[in-house]
Amino acid sequence: MLYPDKISKIRQRLFRIRFVLFLAGLGSCLAFTSCSPEHYKADADKEVQNIIDSKWKAEHGSRANSRISDVERDPNDLFFDPNYIPSGKLSLAEAVALATARNRDYQRQKESLYLSALDLTLFRHNFATKWFGTFDSTYSRNEADESMGAGGAVGFNRLLEDGTQISSSIATDWLRYLTGDPRESLGSVLSATISKPLLRGAGKDVVMENLTQAERNVLYQIRSFSRYRKSFVVSIVSEYYRVLQALDRVKNAESNYKSLLLAYDQSNLKAMAGRLDMFEADQTKQQMLDARDNLAGAERTYQQALDTFKISLAIPTDAMIELDPNALQVLSAMEVVEPEFNVDDAIQTALSLRLDLATMKDQVDDARRKIKVSENALKADLDIVARANVDSTPDRQAGRLRFNDGSYSIGAQLDLPFDRKSERNNYRESLITLIQRQRDYEDGIDNVKLDVRNNYRSLVESAQRYKIQQLSLELAEERVKSTSLLFQAGRVQTRDVLESQNALLSAQNATTSTLVDYNIAKLSFYRDIEVLSVKPDGLWQLPEKSDSKGF
Repeated sequence: MLYPDKISKIRQRLFRIRFVLFLAGLGSCLAFTSCSPEHYKADADKEVQNIIDSKWKAEHGSRANSRISDVERDPNDLFFDPNYIPSGKLSLAEAVALATARNRDYQRQKESLYLSALDLTLFRHNFATKWFGTFDSTYSRNEADESMGAGGAVGFNRLLEDGTQISSSIATDWLRYLTGDPRESLGSVLSATISKPLLRGAGKDVVMENLTQAERNVLYQIRSFSRYRKSFVVSIVSEYYRVLQALDRVKNAESNYKSLLLAYDQSNLKAMAGRLDMFEADQTKQQMLDARDNLAGAERTYQQALDTFKISLAIPTDAMIELDPNALQVLSAMEVVEPEFNVDDAIQTALSLRLDLATMKDQVDDARRKIKVSENALKADLDIVARANVDSTPDRQAGRLRFNDGSYSIGAQLDLPFDRKSERNNYRESLITLIQRQRDYEDGIDNVKLDVRNNYRSLVESAQRYKIQQLSLELAEERVKSTSLLFQAGRVQTRDVLESQNALLSAQNATTSTLVDYNIAKLSFYRDIEVLSVKPDGLWQLPEKSDSKGF
């Protein structure tokens, strides 16, 4: 026979055992439903990439080299080992590829694209069914007694496109099971609430506005990234050629210095022999010293330009690289011609293709939608709210709910628009924003026209100047030869030799400068009419003439 105190002790032990089992079950549920940080990252990366892929159109170019650094690379993406530091001669193609893979600003642009799509995933999630599950338990003990409470709920929330909000949950009472007969089933309560706005906050356009804007923002960011890539490749190519131009100036300065050094030696010998006045020899020496100073400045400018270019490639400034001087020879071997197309056709092409202008136009539509949303916010709040609560049967079987004996209600909630100062100001701001967006679009059209006209003029000018400088260079070379012969024959003065040498140096530098200017102007022109495309290897591709009115 069991005494009452022994029965009490047994119940306490059972109580604790059940409590431990409950906590163990709760821990198992938590471990089962929890995911690692790596899982969440992979899930986010997959969803973001699906969004970008779905919105990327043909006019945006290749999708290669658009993924951020810590996601799985596209097979066409350029990649260099993070520890790789180039050395020796670096070709233009290698420089562009390295910059595309490593340039820090390029990485930020890719991350901005990723983050815009990541923001969209949350706005889309707002209209998804969101499930939740809660478990709670308490245990307390004092000298007189010990007690425990336990419960849990599972349910979901859902926002519909018209603004209707649905919430439902099932709450379960674990306490009776843990403190009573373990054969007894769990008790449950089903509750549900439906709220539908009729005035303020009602309507698909109003409810979906934030999602609509987030969807469009991703498209805008794709356009921006596509435009950036074109500007980026032009900037890297331009910087590459400018560094070579600086190197060419060093070579010209060195050649000029050596020529003047030789001229000084000859002049000095003639002066010592009495065949030349000493002041003319001093003139040659002064010019020679100026040439040496010019060479030192040219070398410093070249080294500084090269180090700056290394930063664009995201490599250390002490990396031992040099650029391929043959790239300038390749440029000089190409035909330099003035554009044969009409500038008005180029402007019309730019107006129809420019991605940044398309975004400005779409932002006018965004501003119009915002006006409708702010107008809706001025209305009164009128919501229909329906609620239901259903308990389980008396025998505490969770699967058997007493719908006939449930509690149901439906009603309306009205909040009159007595205080709408903030909403009034937002509405007024939205009207002004529309005017601003329209003005921005008009300004964008004018700036696109200006960009095309300016680049067209630069293209024409650089082509003409290059041809002029080629003739000037030929003339300067002939002048140096003739004055040198005449000077040896004593028929010209030292000043004539020095002037011819200065003219040659200026013509050499100007020829290289105009050649580089022409090719940069050409790339910039095609970029600004939006027909320049970037290939997966980072290099550019110009359109076929038959496809773009001779462009």
